Amino acid sequence: MKIRRAPLSRPVTLRKLARLYGVQTAYDDITGRRRTASTDALLAALRVLGAQVERPDDADGAWHARVGQLWRELTDPVLVAWQGHPATAHLRLAPGDARVEVELVPDGAEARRWTVDTRELPLLQSVQVDGLRLLRGLRLPQDLPTGYHELRLKAGRRRQRVMVICAPTRAHATRQDRSLWGVFAPIYGLRSGGDWGSGDYTHLEQLGQWVAELGGGIVATLPFCCSFLDTLFAPSPYSPASRLFWNELFVDPRRAPNLSRCPEARRLEQTLELQADQLRPAPLVDYRAAWALKRRLLEPLSACFFRGERHEELDAFLAQRPEVVDYARFRAATHRHGPWHRWPDPRRLPEDRDPREEQLHLYVQWLADQQIDALAREARRRGPGLYVDLPLGVHDCGYDTWRHPDLFPLQIDVGAPPDSLFTAGQKWGFPPLHPLQARQDRYRHVIDYLGHITRKAGILRVDHVMGLHRLFWIPKGMEVRHGVYVKYPAEELYAILSVESHRNRCLIVGENLGTVPSYVNRAMRRHRIFGMHVLQYVMGGEELPVVPELCVASLNTHDMPPFAGYWRGHDIDDRHDLGLIDADGGRTEHEARRTLRARVVAFLRRRGLLHGEEEADVLAACLRHLGLSRARMVLVNLEDLWLETQPQNTPGIGDDRRPIWRPRLRLTIEQAQARADVMELLGQLRRTRPADDRT
Repeated sequence: MKIRRAPLSRPVTLRKLARLYGVQTAYDDITGRRRTASTDALLAALRVLGAQVERPDDADGAWHARVGQLWRELTDPVLVAWQGHPATAHLRLAPGDARVEVELVPDGAEARRWTVDTRELPLLQSVQVDGLRLLRGLRLPQDLPTGYHELRLKAGRRRQRVMVICAPTRAHATRQDRSLWGVFAPIYGLRSGGDWGSGDYTHLEQLGQWVAELGGGIVATLPFCCSFLDTLFAPSPYSPASRLFWNELFVDPRRAPNLSRCPEARRLEQTLELQADQLRPAPLVDYRAAWALKRRLLEPLSACFFRGERHEELDAFLAQRPEVVDYARFRAATHRHGPWHRWPDPRRLPEDRDPREEQLHLYVQWLADQQIDALAREARRRGPGLYVDLPLGVHDCGYDTWRHPDLFPLQIDVGAPPDSLFTAGQKWGFPPLHPLQARQDRYRHVIDYLGHITRKAGILRVDHVMGLHRLFWIPKGMEVRHGVYVKYPAEELYAILSVESHRNRCLIVGENLGTVPSYVNRAMRRHRIFGMHVLQYVMGGEELPVVPELCVASLNTHDMPPFAGYWRGHDIDDRHDLGLIDADGGRTEHEARRTLRARVVAFLRRRGLLHGEEEADVLAACLRHLGLSRARMVLVNLEDLWLETQPQNTPGIGDDRRPIWRPRLRLTIEQAQARADVMELLGQLRRTRPADDRT
């Protein structure tokens, strides 16, 4: 259908075009100051989103092209049907569209077909585009089951397939006979008597069993998606090679089911155990060395496995996860040829791949899935399940960006605008999800990675939950301060989260710390997504604020200094050493911290929670405050229990300036279990969590 321009009184401006594409032309910074997007940033973002604009004068033509494109479609590509509420498809009808043929294909059910006289549909809007166009409402049946369905429409020569997401308004909830509490620890940092230079899935299971014996129901950790650990090297848990596969480093090869039947591996095991002795005492994880050590055992195990005659368990795993084969081929190609951007044909796998490398990744993903499955089953037996973090992005050289190039615009970085802590802003080093392409793709990739993780996790923490609404895009080559916010279809993303939450019985937590617009928190409450209440964020006033009910309460997060480091002001000294504040700023912040400490101590004494003078007494009192609150979940950082001062991460600082994502826990799990002070604090947390059915 040919679309001609509708007459306008004046040309369309670039800013009006930006709003049509969901690009915000201005935002309020942390001080409340209005920041206006630059012309160059708007043009760059609009080009990524598909607008044909090279200069501002092109805005008028790009506007009409986009409007024409929208009116050529019968309706939007995605429709949300909240269960219990009528869902309406907004049909864009041209003159002569007297009838619409409708076919609704529910997931796993028989198709329903009917024909609609468009004159009987309620009129929503009239638009003048090449003649009068009408927006009419087609109401769908309300009895659709939870899931993803297809709506097929035909009007004249136009045909369209629409994704219908039928979702409960509120995410999955469980009812427990006690208020939940647990511990947080980064999996890589866990120590045990026989580790190989880093923590692994076995150690996480060991930690969970210990916490369960004390009455806790949660063990939380950082993401453990797959990472680049050899040819490419990017161990950050927040820049994974893919969100669809598990981290190879955390596999415990000594639990491989074929170890006893592999003579080569058995001969190597003792030698490698001795070499692991050299890695265990190190204060930091040496990812390359730890992975090289495990590879030496995993390679013969893989070779032995594939020399065998029967692979029923692997075949069953690959039947459920056929994409693992593609991933293994990708990793083999990357191992030999480097990043996919430099392959002879970036869209095709090179033929000369090492088959042994492919087999290794197949084998390791199978082992990882087995070990995580055992870990997840045990976690669900003692509580809602494993508490896992969902990273916001993926590595730009990773599998996801290679397999889905249209979904990840590599000419854009994601980050955050300047604020009082990071005056130059932040670039996080990964590309955003393309909001329009993801919709056109019917969110298949989003559903895949959410389903993959929630099938194992009982609690999913969504990093930077504001990203469901908008992300800060920084065009390559521009300074962070020139970035722009781009809107995302939040309702559709919440609906997918709700579907996957219910399918896999997974609670959803949103990381809503920092400068978060009020509409984000309202949406979280509406969809029963837990927020975060972090004591170090809210300290400062004469009174500590009341802890909300629908939240995960904690002293800090992995992005913050541990309690003792914060209480002593080590983070202020560290920021001065890094050049983030000058000497005067450091003195001012130390004085403010002294005032804060006095106010917190006074508050805890007034409430009868503080029973001593020492730093450890204040820690115990703060945990009592959280434990006695109405919070559904309380987490304590394992390292806080022995007053650790070294942070796991210093946001915005590279590993060349401070070791991030590498510090190992100072104590092994066994040593922590033997500490009276640690056991007393965990026992106190158990006693302060009242037995009820809040969750």
